[in-house]
Parts: sequence; C-alpha cells; structure tokens
Amino acid sequence: MAKLILQGRTRAQESSSAIERMYITMRHLFNRGFYKPMGVSGDTLREALLILRPEIYGSVAEEKVELNGLLYVIDRLPYGIEECRYINLTSEEGYKNSHFKAIVPPKRRRNCYRIDEEQMNIEITRGRSEIYDILTHLTFLFIESHKIMNRVVINEQGNVTRDWQKLEKAVLSSKDLTKAEREVALTHTANILGRTFEEVSSVYSGFSCIENKERFLHIIYWLGKLAIQESIEDNKRIVTFSPVLRERLGHHIHGEIWANTIKNKLEQLDLLERPIHIISANMHSVMNTLYVPIALKTELKNKKIFDVYESLSNKANDSLRAKVQKIALQQGMTYIEDQSGANINVQIFDTLLYTQGKLKELIANIEDKNKPVIIVMDYAFGEQAYETMDELLKPYINKNNTKTHIDVKSISIMGKAGILEGGKGDIMIPSAHVFEGTADNYPFKNELKKEELEGNGIDIYDGAMITVLGTSLQNRDILKFFHDSTWNVIGLEMEGAHYQKAIQSASKLRSSISPEVKVRYAYYASDNPLETGSTLASGGLGTSGVKPTYLITEKIIEQIFKEK
Repeated sequence: MAKLILQGRTRAQESSSAIERMYITMRHLFNRGFYKPMGVSGDTLREALLILRPEIYGSVAEEKVELNGLLYVIDRLPYGIEECRYINLTSEEGYKNSHFKAIVPPKRRRNCYRIDEEQMNIEITRGRSEIYDILTHLTFLFIESHKIMNRVVINEQGNVTRDWQKLEKAVLSSKDLTKAEREVALTHTANILGRTFEEVSSVYSGFSCIENKERFLHIIYWLGKLAIQESIEDNKRIVTFSPVLRERLGHHIHGEIWANTIKNKLEQLDLLERPIHIISANMHSVMNTLYVPIALKTELKNKKIFDVYESLSNKANDSLRAKVQKIALQQGMTYIEDQSGANINVQIFDTLLYTQGKLKELIANIEDKNKPVIIVMDYAFGEQAYETMDELLKPYINKNNTKTHIDVKSISIMGKAGILEGGKGDIMIPSAHVFEGTADNYPFKNELKKEELEGNGIDIYDGAMITVLGTSLQNRDILKFFHDSTWNVIGLEMEGAHYQKAIQSASKLRSSISPEVKVRYAYYASDNPLETGSTLASGGLGTSGVKPTYLITEKIIEQIFKEK
C-alpha cells in the first residue's frame, strides 16, 4: 500500500515538475525571440509534454496519432496553421487595417493572419497565458506530425509508403471527392495514423468546415508533409515572437484601454456615481435572466423558463435571441463591443430602466440614485483576468483630470471549470483559490452558499479550487493528488486566483474600492478530467450547461437586487 502511494505521489511530483519546466522553458524561449519546436531548442518542451501526458492530449506519448486531442487543438488554432512553416506571435500591430483577412479560430477569440503560403501571424492580446496555451498546442501538433512522418517514410532518401501516395493524390485533387473516393482516402489515412477505419470516419466530420469539407485529410497530409521536409530536407519549422510583443507584454496596454472605455461609457450614461456590481460571465445569461420574461411572454405560456433558455442556446433560434436583445437595449442595456484587443465584450445594465419582469419588485423600493448598475464582462483568459480586473477597479481619471473612485459593491465570477468529484453540469462553490505550482492561496468569504443552490436536481460541491497555469496541461496524477490531498480541491480553472489577487489588492491595500466589497464565485462543470471520456477533448457541454448557468445567474442577480 505504501509503495502504491509512493508511486502515485512520485508520478504526481514528476508531472508537477514537468509543468514547471515547460513554463520556465516557454518564458526563456519568449525572451530569446524564436525557437525551432522540433529542433534542439524545442527538446525540453517536447520531453516535458511527453512526461506529462496531459489527459486532453490523450495518446500523445503513444505511436498512434491522437484524434480527439488533435480536434481540440485545431479548433483553437487558425485555419491553415498546419500548412505554415513559420509561425509568428505578434502584438496588435496594425494588421486589421491591412489587406490581410483576420482568421479567428472557432473556439478561441484571437485574430490571426495568413501572411503568405508559409507564414501565419497570431495576435497575442491576452497576456502570457495565451502564449503558453498556443505553444503547448503547437508542441502537441508537431509531435503528432512527426508520428505521421515516422509511419510513412520508408528510408533516408525520403521514399514513402503507398498509403501516403494515395492520401497525397486525394488531397491534391482539384475535384470534389465522391463518397467512394473519400472512403478510400480514409482507409489509407487510417493505416497512416495507426487507427481503425471506424475511428477516422467518426472524427472526419468534426474537422469539416465551410472552407474545406475534406479538412481532416488536408490536416493529416500537411502535418506529415512539413514533418517529412523537416526530417529529410532539414527545413525546420520556426516559432518567432515579434519585438513589439516582447516589449509590450505585461504592461496592461490592452487592459487599460478596455477598462477606460467602460468607465468612459459609465460617465456618458451618468452612472459613475451609482452602486456598481461587476459580473464576469458570458454575454447571454444575465441579459436572458432579466429580459426573457418580458420579451418572450408568448413562448413562456407553453414552455418552462429553462426550456426557453435551452432554445436560446441553440444557434438556429437567432430570431428569438434578437427579440430578447432588442427589448434589453430598449430597457437599460448598453453593449460595448471590444475594440481594445482584449477580446472581452461588455454589457452595462442600468436597472433604473428595468421596469418590468419578475425581478423588478426586488428593486422597486430602492431610491433611483441607489439602483444598481451591473457591468457584465465576457470571460478573461488566464492571467488576463488580473490585468482586466486590476484596471477596471482603479479610480477613473477623466479628460479634465478629475479622479472618481468607482463605488463597486460586489464582484461575481461565474465560469466553466473542470470538476474532480461529480460530473458535467454540476456546480462548484469555491471557498478559496490556490495557485498551481505554488502555495499561494486566496481564501475569501463567498456570498454564494451551497444551500442556496441545492434542491434543483443538480449536485453542488464546495471547497478550494486550483487556478491552473493551463487546463491543457493537467493529467490524471496531478488531479488525483489535488483531489486526495488536504487542500480539499473540488475543481480546476484558469482565472480565479488572478481575479482574487486584483480584488484583494484594490480593496485591502490600494483603497481603490471599499474593503467591504462582496465577492461571489461559482462554476459549472464542463468536464471531469479524472473520468475517462469526460475531458474537454471529448466534446462540449451541449445543453447540460444551461440549467446550472441560469441557476447561478439568477442567484447572483437576486443577491445584487436585495443588497441595501
């Protein structure tokens, strides 16, 4: 028994050490300005990732190519990345005003630009966490590409297998593939990947997109082709960091512009003197909770409220969404589309104009000058949470150099997180955030209580949460250690400690906001990385996230409206 515990502990320590090495290496490479991912300079990153074997990257350490992990990564990187030998990470450097068309990955809001056949530029506006995220994904991608190469190159001269020749013919064909031709190509691809025909057929459609129905075949071909050129012709792929990015990083440039835009708008709307409540959430839950009962009365006659919320989460119901948004804009909501590069859109709700709906009674007796103003900010990414919250909580200095302290009454954070006990759709109520790789911990009094959310058919867990350096780097051994240790960890996410660090410094040290500010944190489970087949790479939440999202949102709004 003791031996088993020691083995598990050693594996967790090994993994923790691998994460630390990855981060130190990535910082070093960033300071250096460039590196070759599959060359000597990329050795440490590759080795650490293979020691770590994160759950999200599945069989990365095995010979067969990992398909679910590949789909997860491809959804977060720009279209065409697999064809590019040169990947350049830049700051916002004016490309949006050029002829280059912005490419935005479906699962990550970031602008990318295809400069030519060989080069992809990726704009970094969300800080170091975004760089870590991209470099980790690229490392995985290049490891997989060399697996493909190893399976198709026969000799040192670069001769390739028949399977590869057939895949190349299908990919380079100028005609659309028939069903029969596609299945022949998938058969050869399955052999190349060390997978069954059934496995490659099942993931094929997940890679398809408007630009290219056969994208799966193209990705496999181009990953293999560049790896072959790298191995046979010594044409190494190179990742570079622009000088402007290296100079700007950590200076809160985007966060400051973003926060000042919000404060400017509050001044224009004459809301700066009113009590402010900040919520970090998505761009639909607060709006829908407030305005669905007003805008969709007809629909609510035949359906329960949660069924309507579920309908609104379906992209096919754009007309219903537009109806809710129209009423919201007429009755107190102001929308700020981000132009700062922070990629965080904002809604401002003036409850003085909220005169209908089931929640209006809660604020009916509050004086107009004391009616709450709610600022909803879209999700930040990792360390960006500190930058944006830190800037938002600073006093506002207007054009006349007048300083105004913002009367922030509460800050609520609602988001998705990995759960270590329970499953998708369950709710976590943290009592503290612990920063991964350190003993830094941020206990706080959470205004949201487990009891308040119980009784709705959803399991609720409370305890500490780990703020990880990157969700894609966690493996079963580390997570099991977190879960079984005396830290009493219930889940993992990427922003909590960063938000709390900004809130504590603003309220306890810098006196930017009141030390009595109330905080609320609640997360709904997007996955359970300790369960096989339940990681983020296994697919999204679907509609199972709707009920917990709105339960948390309703409770946050009720507490804000009841605050005196």
